[in-house]
Formats: sequence, structure tokens, C-alpha cells
Amino acid sequence: MTRTTDPAGSGQHPRARTRPQSRPLGAQLSHMLKDRGVTHVFGIPGVHNQEMYRGIEEAGLTHVLARHEQGAGFMADGYARATGKPGVCYVITGPGLCNIMTPMGQGYSDSVSMLVLSSCLDETAAKQGQLHQMKDQEIAAGTVCDWSHTAQTAEAAYQLVDRALTEFQTDRPRPKHIQVPIAQLEASADPAPAKTSATPSPLQGEAAAWGQLADRLFKARKPLFIFGGGIAASQRDQMRPDQRADWLEAFARTGAASFVTYAGRGVIPADDALHFGAFLARPESADIIGQADLVVAVGTTLSEVDLWRDHLGHRSGLVRIDIDAEVLSDLQRADILIHADAAGLIHAFPAKPHQTEWMAAEVAQAKARWRAQTDAERPGIVPLCDALKSAAPADTMYYSDMTQFAYVAKEVTPMDRPGHWHHPYGFGTLGYALPAAIGGAIARPNLPTICIIGDYGFQYTMAELATAVELQLPLPIILWDNGKLKEIEDSMVRAQIAPNAVTQQNPNFPKLADAFGAHAAAPQTIERFKEAIQTALKADRPTIIHTTPQITA
Repeated sequence: MTRTTDPAGSGQHPRARTRPQSRPLGAQLSHMLKDRGVTHVFGIPGVHNQEMYRGIEEAGLTHVLARHEQGAGFMADGYARATGKPGVCYVITGPGLCNIMTPMGQGYSDSVSMLVLSSCLDETAAKQGQLHQMKDQEIAAGTVCDWSHTAQTAEAAYQLVDRALTEFQTDRPRPKHIQVPIAQLEASADPAPAKTSATPSPLQGEAAAWGQLADRLFKARKPLFIFGGGIAASQRDQMRPDQRADWLEAFARTGAASFVTYAGRGVIPADDALHFGAFLARPESADIIGQADLVVAVGTTLSEVDLWRDHLGHRSGLVRIDIDAEVLSDLQRADILIHADAAGLIHAFPAKPHQTEWMAAEVAQAKARWRAQTDAERPGIVPLCDALKSAAPADTMYYSDMTQFAYVAKEVTPMDRPGHWHHPYGFGTLGYALPAAIGGAIARPNLPTICIIGDYGFQYTMAELATAVELQLPLPIILWDNGKLKEIEDSMVRAQIAPNAVTQQNPNFPKLADAFGAHAAAPQTIERFKEAIQTALKADRPTIIHTTPQITA
């Protein structure tokens, strides 16, 4: 028998030195995520998912400790919306997964890239009474996300992670859930396969479809575009400033008027003379849309929360451009369907300016009229929105909650860049803004982030204020305190229902901020409100800016 020599003199067989380092699968998953470009993980450790935490520091991931899994999920959501990269969460079996299902549902409705990794029990059918036991947590999670699967092997876990990360880039981004049995997380596993160098190409759409749209635009006398969150995200994540300038110049050549959904604000500059803004939910917008002889909806589902009516209002042809095929076949009944990334729209813009019949004066009058309507419906908030916009730097990213302040701001606050105002649009959950803003602030260090939240919604997730203090985030938290669920009260009154259960006893919010170790301000005038925002953006920790309807000019 011939003995294999060791030329290096290490005493090891040559092949042994090249063997992949074996670790528990839970640790290997952290290393895999780091290799795929993930830098932050949000979550809470527990005895069931502790193996996921074994490799976090070794892999070089930054873990953000939330106070509740719902907070962790909203932080991941805010991080993903700010960066265009997936927000990743580690949660435990049973209640941990249940707690994060609300953020998963919000992410599903708002097209957010969120990857939730959870533990699960090894056996549930033949063994009852276990800690954190659920009947079927895979199915439960699957009701609020794109897909939910169990990885019974290391190879399956790696494949599912890569599948999720690829789909975030190629499909409509929506949360995915992968659960791994505890025994598998603890079991030794080889590392994940190396990251592929291949980059998914964007969905381009057929040249013939773009040509057909270009021809329709050339012939249209009153073309109108509706831009949604899909193109806002595309512009934010894929376009350099010079490319966006070229895109806007090319769009101007169409001579088209435009609306944006709330999520689409910033796609078209607010001062564009033919831009109607984010007033789609105004009933009169249907009449404006009905005047157009061509309507092009780009990157938007035209959902109930965009329109608050069943029909868009178009009487002419409708073109839909979207990466989600389901959107293309909805009840709006478009006659040209382009299955493509919204960025490809530039292929249909004319090479020379196109004269249309839209009148800038009519657009300005409509916007002024709708702004006045908004102010009349919820008095006193429009001046605060104006003050906020003037006080905040141009590159501020906003996170708002289900509160009247935000309902007004979404309509009247102009945005000069896309993807910088985030809100729980579809699912509409309370308590979103604070943890989401924390995720956004983590994603954009040294850049301004502002949270807007109501007195009631704040109490859903106020424990996450501790996380913001712990991280020393200079986060202004504009807390709109009208002492009640005012939007619900108004709805009850309109429905001729005696207002019930809409008034609550609030804590002393400035003292609460002090208890958490945060700063607090209680401005009594709009000028002091602006000063409080500017001071909070430079602070060494978050600041609750307690704002009430009694604030004066």
C-alpha cells in the first residue's frame, strides 16, 4: 500500500484541507445570506430558533433586536422599501410566526421583498402538547405571503433561499416564508453552494407591444398616464439621477397629463404643469380620466385603496404595463397588455415633442380645488403638511401610519423623487410607521427619516421606541394626537351610527418618551413644529413630537 505524502508538511491529507467547513444548518443559513448580499437581520431569538443565531456574528450580519415579532416584520418592510433589497427576519415557531403574519400581509399587499425564516416542530401529527405547537404553521403563513414552504433538508433550505432571492428580482416582490425543523437547524450541514454570477434580466416586453403603444401615443390628442408604486420602485432602485432626467425629458415629449397613486408619488415632479398629482381618489378624477382618448396605467393595480371606486373612469382605450400578469387581466379591461418592467416604457416615448390638448391652467385649477376639499374634510392638517415639507430636507424618507395626518399628507404633500413615502396602503394595519421607520433609518444611515403616526396606532407598536433609542437613531416621530379614532368616528357619523368605542385615554406621551430614554417636544405653533422637526433630525436619539389639533399658526 502506498502512503499519500503531504508536501506541505501539515500532517493532513491534501483533500482534507479543501473539504467544506461543516456547521449546523442554522449557522450555514446566516453565512449563505451574507454571501448573497444580506447585511441585516431583524428578529428575536428563542430556544426554537437559536441555531439561526449561532452563525450571525461569524458571518458578519448585523442583527436588530425588536421588542415584538410584529415590530421585526415592519422593520424588515421599512428596510426593504428604503433599499430595494429584501428585509430578512428570524422568528421562532408558533407565536413568533403568528406575530409576524400581520407585517407579512402588509408586505404582500404592498409588494415588499421580505424573507421570513422560522423554525418549526419536527413532528406535530403524532405528538401533542409541545411548546409553541400549531396545527399547521406552513399553511397559516401561506395565507399572507407569496409562498410558504418547509425545508426538510439543508439542500432544500438553500434552494428555497435562492429561489426567494431570485423571485424578488424577477417577479412582483412579495414576502416568502421558509421554515426549517428544529432538528435540521441543529444538524451538521455543508455550506450552501456558491452564489451564481448570473443576474436576472428585467422583463422587457415584446417590441411589437411597445411599438403599438408608441403609435397610439402619436395619434392621441389627450393621452393620460397613471403611475403607481411599481414604476416608483423601479426608478428609485434602477435609475441613476442622469437616467431619470433623461426619462423625464422623454416623457415630456409625449405631451401627456398624469396622475400618480399614493405609492407612485415622485415619479413625475409635482411642479410639472400637466401633472394632476395624487388625487385619484377624488370622485372628479374619474371625469378627468374620461376626457382622455388614451389612458396608460403603469406599475399599478388600480386597487380600491387607490381609487375608492370600482371603475377608473376611462371611456377610451386603456393600456396596462406591469410585471404581474394577474394585474393585466383585472376588471378594468385593458385593450393593450404589456407584461414588462415599467422601466421599458421609455421605448414608447416619441423622439420629438407631441402637441396635445391638455391645458396647464385647467390642471392647476383642479389641483387647487381638490386640495381645498382635502383641507375642508379634515381641517387644520394641510398647514401642518406644508410645514413638514418645508422643514424636512429634500432627501427625507417618510413612513406614515393609518392616521388622518397621513391621509391628508398623501394627497397634498408633493414629492420630488420616487419611493420616498411609505405607508401601509393595502392591508392598512395600525402601528406600521414606527418600526418601519426604524428599518428605513437603519437602511439609510446619515440620511433623514421621519415617522408620522397617530395616537392610537402608536400604542400598537410603541415598544419599538426602545429599539430606536438603543440604536441612537435621530428619528422624528410626529405623533398626531386627537384623543380618539377620529376617522372611525367620522365614518360612523356619516353612516348615522352613534359613535361608539372611538375615544380612548391616552398616556402622557412626552413623559412616555422620557421613560423610554427618548427626547420629546410639544410644539404649540406651526413655527415651533418646524423647529422641532429640524432639531430632531440632528438629535442623538429619537424624538416624539407631540402634535395636537390645537396647534396654532
